[in-house]
Amino acid sequence: MVRPAGPARRPAARQAGLAPAPDAGMERFARLAASVMGVPVAMVALAEADRLTLPGLVGLKERRDALRRLPLSRSLSGRVTATGEPLVVTDVRADARFAGQPPVAERQWGLAAYAGMPLTVAGQVLGVLCAAGPAARAWTDAQLADLTDLAAACSAELRSRAAARSALLAQQDAERDHRVAEQARLAAEQAGVRAQAGWDAAELLLRASQELAGAATLDDVQHLLRNLVSDPLKPVRTSLSLLQDGRLRPMPDTGTEPVPPGAGPALSCALDENHPLAHAARERRLVSAGDPGELARAYGEGVAGAFALLDVRALVCVPLAHAGEVHGVLLIGWGEPHHAGPSERAVLTAIAGYVSQAVQRASVLDERVSVARQLQSAMLTDLPAAPGLDLAALYLAAATDDLVGGDWYDAFPLPGQTPAASALTIAVGDITGHDMQAATVMGQTRAMLRQAVLDHPGLGPAAAVTALQQACGVLDLHLSGTLLLGHLAPAARSGSWCFTWTNAGHPPPLLARPGAPAECLEEHGVLLFPGLDPGPRHDHQRFLKPGAVLLLYTDGLVDRPGTTIDEATAEVIAVLGACRDRPLPDLLNAVAAVAGDHPDDDIALLAIRVPHR
Repeated sequence: MVRPAGPARRPAARQAGLAPAPDAGMERFARLAASVMGVPVAMVALAEADRLTLPGLVGLKERRDALRRLPLSRSLSGRVTATGEPLVVTDVRADARFAGQPPVAERQWGLAAYAGMPLTVAGQVLGVLCAAGPAARAWTDAQLADLTDLAAACSAELRSRAAARSALLAQQDAERDHRVAEQARLAAEQAGVRAQAGWDAAELLLRASQELAGAATLDDVQHLLRNLVSDPLKPVRTSLSLLQDGRLRPMPDTGTEPVPPGAGPALSCALDENHPLAHAARERRLVSAGDPGELARAYGEGVAGAFALLDVRALVCVPLAHAGEVHGVLLIGWGEPHHAGPSERAVLTAIAGYVSQAVQRASVLDERVSVARQLQSAMLTDLPAAPGLDLAALYLAAATDDLVGGDWYDAFPLPGQTPAASALTIAVGDITGHDMQAATVMGQTRAMLRQAVLDHPGLGPAAAVTALQQACGVLDLHLSGTLLLGHLAPAARSGSWCFTWTNAGHPPPLLARPGAPAECLEEHGVLLFPGLDPGPRHDHQRFLKPGAVLLLYTDGLVDRPGTTIDEATAEVIAVLGACRDRPLPDLLNAVAAVAGDHPDDDIALLAIRVPHR
């Protein structure tokens, strides 16, 4: 659920890691919005307590300071941030919604038409991406869809920046604590203080700060934690429980034995229960029980019995806190009576601090990757119905969970846009990089390419790709990657289709035809790269008879260690020829199997068949 901006909230710019000044990334979104919507004015406006800050602005830059001093209540953008809903105005001067109200800012600046989409982070509206013009106009559905896509990409960028800022702050906390640990180690060496169990407390803390700072996933945190405490403390159980909806729940741990039946209450409890985990979380301090009797007296026979099923007869529970809030508890359990002394308790408290930072950092990284994956997935829309053709697509993410890329496919009809009313546009592309930036640029490219196709009716794919590249140059969008764009239209001969395509450095499409070997359509042009002059781009044509299958794919399918691209392509051609008559989803699964079970790169596949009548 999207929450509108409230009166008491952190400034949106600070939350996204932005200074209250122009920002190159947000300026790019504003330029892109102005270009796509065909208006002179566009802005990325973020809500402060009662004002707007404008990190991205096109068309009114000379009035930026005056606009920043404008109260939210007097602007259309303020209405979007207050309601959390898109706002589309054909002519603010004649719009009954604003009759009798003080003049809104947009009208004061000579603007009449307005379209604004909310920008959200973690379900909260931070601001608006809007476009405006001086004359009344009726916005088209395609323009509003493009503005919605741009707002989603801009929101993803803001979420990425917020996550990066949180990760940076967590890293700074870890570095500060690392320095404290180093100072403690030196002080311990100078004083000759040694832990009673024979291990150096400061050295353990230093190891904890160093090793846990490198944890990238929650599973990494638990694995490193077990390795840290197993030798000096020799526990039988080390676990982390996180607070979720008023209950402490154990984190899944692949490195421990499954919890036996009846032992669940030892590791999971409500925050208000009489339980050592809940006790530590509520009182924000270390709690311990040195033997089964003490555990039973403090928390009851039921809790003591659940821990006994885990072979835990003594324990220490330490709260995990971050930014003043408890979000979980660290449990160390021993199989024999164990009374933790002051030194051991201090060390465990310090280790819990490092664990807390590592958990928060891993969660932020996981959220960042999840946001990018969601953005990438949102761009891969359902395939349209295509009378006279069969379509199927498959997207496979790389085996490395922390990478997101710019691979994508697209297909959409073009009624009335080409000589054939039932024509279909198909595309597949790969934006350079494996990060949030690649996923964001992929979304921008896909939206801009659709618009370029729609803006050039009757022309071939080369004209649209050329327009895309020219727009990227004007908007200073550093587009780098490969792209194949094609049109499919019924041919004059019965049942056949004409395939017209242009290739900007992308792996060649593969064609399997009845009675002939599958082949590569090798014709191609220069890839997309900032500053690189591709020269004139050309369209190529091939007729597809009934039974023909066309396969578009990204390089993750054929670019893999241990084999050349030519060898891998030959494998794909052989599979395509052998499986040409199978249902397209089965054919795509067979083709994808060529890349192995754990591909190193994302793979996008799009297959089109001309069926027999």
